Amino acid sequence: MFTFALSAHTNAGFDPLILLLLAIMLEGYFGRFEMLFKILPHPVSLIGNFIRVLEKKLNRDKRSNMDRAIRGAISVLLIVIIAGAVGWAVLWVSLTQQFGWVVETALLVFLLAGRDLFDRTKDVMTALASGNIANAKTAVAHIVGRDPNQLDEHAIARASIESLSENLSDGVIAPIFWYVLFGFPGILVYKAVNTMDSEIGYLSERYRAFGMAAARLDDILNLAPARLSALLICLAALVSPKASPIGAFKTMLRDARKNASPNAGWPEAAMAGALDLALGGPRKYENKTTNNEWIGAGTAKATPGDIKRALYIYVVAILLSVLLVAVIAVFRLGL
Repeated sequence: MFTFALSAHTNAGFDPLILLLLAIMLEGYFGRFEMLFKILPHPVSLIGNFIRVLEKKLNRDKRSNMDRAIRGAISVLLIVIIAGAVGWAVLWVSLTQQFGWVVETALLVFLLAGRDLFDRTKDVMTALASGNIANAKTAVAHIVGRDPNQLDEHAIARASIESLSENLSDGVIAPIFWYVLFGFPGILVYKAVNTMDSEIGYLSERYRAFGMAAARLDDILNLAPARLSALLICLAALVSPKASPIGAFKTMLRDARKNASPNAGWPEAAMAGALDLALGGPRKYENKTTNNEWIGAGTAKATPGDIKRALYIYVVAILLSVLLVAVIAVFRLGL
């Protein structure tokens, strides 16, 4: 919102929503420029490295849980302030320097993850379809946290669909959502918080207290995007082969809260209903097994064909988000 007001008073920068649409298209076509980041550090990697430094310094076993929780909250506040400041600096460059918009667009491409998730999920599908379970386990290990060696072919397919659904929100819709609201500072703060949650937002003995603030803030920032993602999946099911938009909507309302996360269950339930699958269920991790409830009333025997249908819905949902951003841009610019 502040970005939009500022952009009206400068001739140097392009409208933020135009940059966002350009970045989504570039990321969708080229991906995340992995070759570049074999030479240079990725912005998210830099955030992750800083979080790990803080965690190592501040989260020591000898401290009480209260002390660790306070230090964790201070770490979150510090990282949010730094991310916000860097975001405003990028915004200033974009809006006041002749080619500053190129910098902002490039960074936006690097902060989106739509193509990367599509490619990794497709790798799982391809391996399963060829009957190469070993390769499928290797591929799914890139997108899920559980032990792939404990998964059969149906569990691998379910895991990839669950990850695809959840990360539609975390990796694509939420960054877009916060950029539309607050420009580059909004997306950078969101990615910083989401990275903190990925690094320290666990219920293990080491992270439960220190990562509590990061986990709770990530939950708050994903409340609206997760539900928006679920609705986009329902709409995408309208034009997706052999998908049920009614099933997606009903399952979303009925089963979304069965997931332990206050947010992940929404897109997951919508996808389960759209594909007539049962997702979730008991899961085996490296050190424990969780007795999660099943989400959806369909079959648990997911197949490579189900992954293909999920990928179709995923792409359509992203295209719908692009359309929504374009509509907002048209109305805001008075075109």
